[in-house]
Amino acid sequence: MQLVDAHCHFDFPEFDGCRDGELAKARAAGLIGLVIPGVRRADWSRVRDTALAFPEGAYCLGIHPWYVGEHDGSDLELLERLVGNHPERCVAIGECGLDRLRGTLVDQWPWFEAQIGLAARFDLPLVIHSVRTHDEVHGVLRRLNWSGPALVHGFSGSFQQAEKLVELGCSIGVGGAITHSRARKTRDAVARLPLEALILETDAPDMSPQGVDAGRNSPANLGKILSVLAELRGMSEQALAPILLDNVAALYRWRPGDIPVT
Repeated sequence: MQLVDAHCHFDFPEFDGCRDGELAKARAAGLIGLVIPGVRRADWSRVRDTALAFPEGAYCLGIHPWYVGEHDGSDLELLERLVGNHPERCVAIGECGLDRLRGTLVDQWPWFEAQIGLAARFDLPLVIHSVRTHDEVHGVLRRLNWSGPALVHGFSGSFQQAEKLVELGCSIGVGGAITHSRARKTRDAVARLPLEALILETDAPDMSPQGVDAGRNSPANLGKILSVLAELRGMSEQALAPILLDNVAALYRWRPGDIPVT
């Protein structure tokens, strides 16, 4: 099987000293692509360099809602210059979005809107962080007439919320949460949504699957998520994997042969 981890913080220091080993294990399990999202200006160069260091790597650049307080207008100007040059293997704007549990939505909102505008201007997909703000994210995207691809990563809402986002053209990130039986709403949503809306991701080192210690997640665990998703969908992994590969290729606008990104 061929798998792409659509959202993995492979640049984080948790992987220092073990990055090559984890990548080797992931490759052995079928990994052919991995997308590293950026979360703040201070990390953008590390994100890029990590992605470009191996042939499967691609990356995004963005300002995460947790870190908006670290930034000012000059950082948005730099982000515009960086993505406007369409650098090699930069595939999206993000990670950006809203988070009700950390910081304030009042502070986060203008940064999210600004990055939606950048993505629209440069015709790039969005990678969206949304924690207890799925209705707000839907409202912003609709109000700004967003029409491009977008990944709502680490989705943990209801089927009804996911369905509204999918109707806007968003994809739904499916990660380790679905391996936990307590995540009933999320498991129900991914079991019922259109298959073409689902995107496989780990969010490593976070969002650990069942049986993996918190903060110890890895792209090598992508197969665990695939296995549970296949069970929820009543399909074999072999039948599901090619559909998910097509989905992530459509999200990041990869042509046939672009994965792995070289």
